Amino acid sequence: MGERKVNTKAQRFYESMKGKTVTFCGIGGSNLPLIRIFAKKGAVVTARDKRSREKLGALAQELESLGVTLFLGDAYLENLTEEVIFRTPGMSFYLPELTQARQRGSVVTSEMEVFFDLCPCKIYAVTGSDGKTTTTTILSRLLEAAGKTVHLGGNIGRPLLPDVEEMDPEDVAVVELSSFQLISMRRSPDVAVITNLSPNHLDVHKDMQEYVDAKKNIFLHQNAFSRTVVNLENPVTAAFLPEIRGISAGFSRKRRPQRGAYLRPDGMLAVVWGETETELFPVGEIRVPGDHNVENFLAAISAIWGEVSPEQIRQVASSFCGVPHRNELVRELNGVRWYNDSIGTSPTRTEKGALSMYDRKIILIAGGYDKHIPYDSLGEKIPGRVKKLVLMGATADKIYNAVLNAPDYKEGSPEIFRASSMEEAVKICKEISVPGDIVSLSPASASFDLYPNFEARGEHFRRLVESLPEA
Repeated sequence: MGERKVNTKAQRFYESMKGKTVTFCGIGGSNLPLIRIFAKKGAVVTARDKRSREKLGALAQELESLGVTLFLGDAYLENLTEEVIFRTPGMSFYLPELTQARQRGSVVTSEMEVFFDLCPCKIYAVTGSDGKTTTTTILSRLLEAAGKTVHLGGNIGRPLLPDVEEMDPEDVAVVELSSFQLISMRRSPDVAVITNLSPNHLDVHKDMQEYVDAKKNIFLHQNAFSRTVVNLENPVTAAFLPEIRGISAGFSRKRRPQRGAYLRPDGMLAVVWGETETELFPVGEIRVPGDHNVENFLAAISAIWGEVSPEQIRQVASSFCGVPHRNELVRELNGVRWYNDSIGTSPTRTEKGALSMYDRKIILIAGGYDKHIPYDSLGEKIPGRVKKLVLMGATADKIYNAVLNAPDYKEGSPEIFRASSMEEAVKICKEISVPGDIVSLSPASASFDLYPNFEARGEHFRRLVESLPEA
């Protein structure tokens, strides 16, 4: 390993921020480290958050001790007159306050936009409606297996801009990107992966077209040396192929692509590249269960092909156990297996996850915050895959009605129960399960009605299941 280089571009950027007024809208995961850095680098920093001073607690004092001025409460976005404004990823780019600030001449940006401008190394980025985090994680493991220094972050829960000064041109960045991050981006990664696209976040995006257009920013600004990987079985992503500027690759569980990874009819994973087809290994060697995880591997393999050896790919496939909250086996108790699939934040997530993974009908806990997306398709699948359904949260009635209206629904199949809390849902499942059953928390809904995020929901479920008595 040679001596690591200093990222002078990042240094120059921070130099240019000295004395400038910079505000951060949202004092959360991706902005908090930046608030500290910009204050340390000599910017005049303000931070804005809807929460009260009491809710922020010790954090408010810590930030003020760094010289940060706070704007808190309902009026936190008033007087947005700073020269540079960082929005948090979940905040709509088209918010009237941000639009007005842009018209006044303020720079409105985000952590990821600045990171893409300053990153000195190759960037691999993944987006999609489902499978983003698992595919991003698999990608990072594959590149690590090839000996790369990997910086993993983005929507996966870790901002990367705080590390940009220490990054070396020989490193790689592996980034998960949401539609909220992509909507304002005008720079694309070196390698882009789009896992699939289906209706999602229609509570924030004005329509499906705006959602799809936001996702397309992951490849629209690439050059001819870039690579974009799309899902050939998803009509929305497959339709992107003619617009791809660089090398295009596709992945599929059902057909041989012109270029990319696929599952052969004989159960072998293989890669087609140019005139060559390379056989990798039997699908059974992928340790993490589910057809959707086969797709996640095919997507990741298509992204790194030529940089990671077949042996290294096989090694990762046989050792990768999955990501927490994604069909994670929590416990086997009295012959009943309990799975945490809290990542099931949309109907398609639950359909492709918990409802497609097991060789028997399951006991399903579903329901949560309402993102205003349809549940008809989920309702149609539940009678064939679920023996007992426990509903909770704001979407409980929507899911209930979708199941009752399903063509295959017969009274009592599935049996439907109601719970007012996660505690009650787990208690009901314990009472109604018998040896050989599978219980899965896969809400098909966001968590915001009861939890700050799907991780907190999954952790709560895990704790409750782990504390169930043996008898």
